[in-house]
Amino acid sequence: MSGSSRVAVQDRAAFLRRPEHRLLRVAALAGLVVVWEALTRVGWIPALFLPSPVGVLTELGEMAASGQLFVHLGASLRRLLLGFAAGGGAGVAVGVMTGFFSRADAVGQPLIAATFPIPKIALLPLLILWLGIGEPSKVAVIALGVFFPMAINTYAGVREADPLLVRAAVAFGAGRWSVIRKVIVPSALPMIFAGLKLGAGTALLLLVAAEMIAADSGIGFLVLHAGNIMDTTKLMVGIVVLSLLGLLSHWALACCERLAVPWRHT
Repeated sequence: MSGSSRVAVQDRAAFLRRPEHRLLRVAALAGLVVVWEALTRVGWIPALFLPSPVGVLTELGEMAASGQLFVHLGASLRRLLLGFAAGGGAGVAVGVMTGFFSRADAVGQPLIAATFPIPKIALLPLLILWLGIGEPSKVAVIALGVFFPMAINTYAGVREADPLLVRAAVAFGAGRWSVIRKVIVPSALPMIFAGLKLGAGTALLLLVAAEMIAADSGIGFLVLHAGNIMDTTKLMVGIVVLSLLGLLSHWALACCERLAVPWRHT
């Protein structure tokens, strides 16, 4: 193929490339903050209902300096990480088992289909009765929320594994668990990471809901308490912290996905 033909083919395939557009991502967030600041400065929205970004950042700095912010953030991160790890690990294990083994599929899929539609926060009173009003019930409700997207996405990834690769591995003498470890799980990794991203968002939602019930620390408690006393600046600090946690979790999972599934980003 001549140089001109190669360039022509590359030009036609330009739409297949997916550049990062990092500046555009930052500009989108910056634009949101600018619009927020403009709405508060022109006086269209009273500060009682929506404090300015400058006021929120000032309050954030004061809470960080006093240590109050880190008390709530530490409690929330502990619950979040424990619940995410427990629910994610169980979801991957169940998804692989039900996707690979027919008997596990026959038993597991009806149970997942029957229990998945139940709102997980509705189970919190029952979990409090079983596990007490302390940390275990809050961690358990977060783990339940993460488990289902992980199990469903992992199952779909396992079922979509290329059967030719599985047969090739068996032809070269791979056993059942070797096929799962070396063929099935790597093939399912894109869907597993999709489940992790869904689970991270669900975990944050359930974290806030759980901390608004029978908790004396955490970002959810901070938001509820600030709302009860009409301290909207502290309330917005909690919301901003939750938004930052969501951004950081998405960025961290995206970085892990690039390391674990490099061929998907080439």
